[in-house]
This record gives sequence, structure tokens and C-alpha cells, in this order.
Amino acid sequence: MAVYPRLERYIGHALENIDGIPDERKRALGRISAFVAAKRAEGKAAELVFICTHNSRRSQMGQLWAAAAAAHFKIDGVLAYSGGTEATAFNPRAVAAMRKAGFVIENPGGDNPRYQVTFDENGSVIECFSKRYSDPPNPASGFAALMTCSDADEACPVVVGASLRVPIPYEDPKSADGKSDESDRYDARCLQIGTELLYLFSQAS
Repeated sequence: MAVYPRLERYIGHALENIDGIPDERKRALGRISAFVAAKRAEGKAAELVFICTHNSRRSQMGQLWAAAAAAHFKIDGVLAYSGGTEATAFNPRAVAAMRKAGFVIENPGGDNPRYQVTFDENGSVIECFSKRYSDPPNPASGFAALMTCSDADEACPVVVGASLRVPIPYEDPKSADGKSDESDRYDARCLQIGTELLYLFSQAS
């Protein structure tokens, strides 16, 4: 695997921040690591669905970072997805933050673009677009539901079909939209999610 050089440098920076993850967060992430490890031991795919309200920011970031982090640690058999309690579009500000991290993202246009995303020279294309968590191509059963926002966590006390449900809420960068620190807030969320998912997969072997 030849991760794009810019993303490789970003991953190195993110890994330097792992010690700053609070213990409570590490315990939650550890539950997901154990799910991944157990699925791999059974010879099954570990399917992770990142869920937030609009499937526009945090859940999309989670899906992409999970794929890249699993590849970085050579954890095969991981399939990452995302969805919302409703569908809108992958927010351009979140897209910009992921591009700055080193992901290559092509925008085909439209009201709910089906972005084409890659993170290494030889990897397959990941298609990212906003959808409900129960919509295809997301799995219908046996997956881990990762609740990336408190609103979705409260709205979905039960995620039908999930084998595991773990709240890992992140502050919504949407609160900075249109403000002077907008870009910084999105970049910070990208780094936090990347750092935590790199930690998750460092524990999943």
C-alpha cells in the first residue's frame, strides 16, 4: 500500500497525539477494537457504520478515517460505512478538511454528490454520499453502530440490526459555519477523529 505522501505525514502527526486521548474515550474505542478483533478471529468482515444526524460531517469523516487507519495498521477485513437519521449531503467544509489531511476527493456535482475518495495509490475508490444509516449500501445486520453525535445517539437508542452500539460523540463543527474560525474547527475535528481511529486500529490486531 502506497498511502499518499501528504496523508502519510498527517497520520504521523496524528499518531503523536494518541497519548492525549482521555481514558474514557479509549475505553469506548476499545470496545470497537474488540469487535473488530473478534470478527477477524471468526473469519468475518468487521462492518462499522458511523452514524450522525445528517450524514454530512462527523460520520463521513469517521468512515474515511476508519478505512485509512485500518489500512495503515494492515488490519484487513474492515468495511467502513456511514449514515444519518436523515440524508442531506457531505458538507463541503468537511470535504475540504479531509482534502487538507491528504485524502484525494473528486466531486461529480449534484445536490447530494457521490464523492469519489482514495487515500493510497493502489486502493479502491470509496464512494461517499449522504444517506440514512439503514439505506444501501450499508449493512443490515451484524455491524457495529458508532454514534458520532449526541443527537443521533438520543434519537436512536436502538439501531436495528446492530451487534454493537457505541456512542463516540464529537462536537459538531457546524457551529463554526460562517465564523472566522470555521476552517480551524473543521481541521480540529478531522484531526481528533483521525487520531482516535488510528488508536482504535492500533489496538485491533
